[in-house]
Amino acid sequence: MMASHDGAAGEADRETKQLSVFVGETFPLHLWEDRTRGELWVPSYDADAVALISDDFLRTASNNAVDTGTRTFEFRALVPGEHRLVFEKRMGWKFTAEDRRIFLVTARDGTAQSASR
Repeated sequence: MMASHDGAAGEADRETKQLSVFVGETFPLHLWEDRTRGELWVPSYDADAVALISDDFLRTASNNAVDTGTRTFEFRALVPGEHRLVFEKRMGWKFTAEDRRIFLVTARDGTAQSASR
């Protein structure tokens, strides 16, 4: 069991997002990141169940002094079952996460074409 978190992290724990995918299918997860403040999303997951395919950052602010935007993690489901992906928003000078997002991914055997028949 994890140690208690501050209020913001505790709130996010209650909001688990559910996803349903097929084994072998890739799926993106988009998170807002303010790198100007030192924010960095750190994923935690079972690498035997899902694979991180790409990790991209799209800057959305036009000011050179501001580094904010959307960070997109793309994963591929490797095996069937329920897989939990936890993202903690870390700041370089803090020991605890400032925020946390949880995704519960249900991966099923088959493909989208075979499921529609």
